Amino acid sequence: MNTEAVEIKQHTPNRNRIRLAVSLFYFGQGICFASWASRIPDIKHTLNLSDAMLGSILLALPLGQLVTMPLSGRLVTKYGSKKMLTAAVPFYSLALTNFGIAQAGWQLAMFLFLWGVIGNICNISLNTQGVVAEQVYEKPIMSSFHGAWSLGGFCGALLGLVFINVGLVPYTHFWIITAVLWLNIMLNYKFLAVGSKPAVAEKKGKGLNKPDRVLIQLGIIGFCSMATEGAMFDWSGIYFKDIVKAPTAYVVLGYASFMIMMATGRFLGDKMIMKFGRKRWLQFSGAMISAGMFLSVSLPYLIPATIGFMMVGMGVSGVVPMVYTIAGNNKKVAPGMALAMVSGVSYFGFLLGPPLIGYISALANLRYSYAIIGCFGILIALLVTKIKAIK
Repeated sequence: MNTEAVEIKQHTPNRNRIRLAVSLFYFGQGICFASWASRIPDIKHTLNLSDAMLGSILLALPLGQLVTMPLSGRLVTKYGSKKMLTAAVPFYSLALTNFGIAQAGWQLAMFLFLWGVIGNICNISLNTQGVVAEQVYEKPIMSSFHGAWSLGGFCGALLGLVFINVGLVPYTHFWIITAVLWLNIMLNYKFLAVGSKPAVAEKKGKGLNKPDRVLIQLGIIGFCSMATEGAMFDWSGIYFKDIVKAPTAYVVLGYASFMIMMATGRFLGDKMIMKFGRKRWLQFSGAMISAGMFLSVSLPYLIPATIGFMMVGMGVSGVVPMVYTIAGNNKKVAPGMALAMVSGVSYFGFLLGPPLIGYISALANLRYSYAIIGCFGILIALLVTKIKAIK
């Protein structure tokens, strides 16, 4: 158990309040991201962007996350995840409103890059909080934290559906979400986990200079999962609109169904891990990703496509939480640095997945793009069997 977890046990008797606070921050991140994802078709139409153009612009978000990955790890290690999370989240929600004022593709790309920079600090800080809270409980609870993120994503998708149907413009929509997140911060930041001592963390953090083999392997698994998530986050609405030919009121259905099943899988994930072990659950997850994606590609109609998206949601639900837990408990590298390393590899999935879909779609159509993404589930199942560190 690391120093951060020990400090929490010594100074914070109510660990349930810590868990609630961390869960609500995950929820806030989810609802914020889903708010952006739910309005991508609107913004694409307003800016008159082609699939290829949108794919290129979407590169800016993961690129912003990726270029600041090493810096984020060091900041979280030095100042503690509580301080960094409390400082970054207000700006993350505020930066969301920029998308509502974008007048050209280059402006949208610039705003996405900025959002990625701030979001990466939030991501590393928040997942460090999750690792520490799980160590305090001494049983798997990381999946439930990511479940809170997915639940926030589902609520964000529903709000997006409501706001779209009442004719609310994205700018006003995003300011409402920002107000919700700021209220959440004010009510819960005091109950976040206390940060570890910088001197101890920095000493352990030297491992970042010599990448641990297991962390790189975990990063590759995370890459496959995040590429799939990126495909669902950024393109599910467009897939339902252009390929499934869903009515306008149901365009968000694919994204919403994906998010609710991802949330469900994450709330069930901790029990499944205790029953079957992480290795078997990861293998099952990979199989579900492929099966769901191939179903939606083979039968691009409203009901089967929705079922397929639900299967993909269940599949990706457990991958990232398990990968982060294994990485955060690495004995050679401090949690913040280990998570930064794994996230650095994983986020290439977000970096390459969405634009890859756009480029393939421009050459053929989105069905071919999603078929290729479906192969990542098979790759996850194969990779897991080769990593001895996963039990």
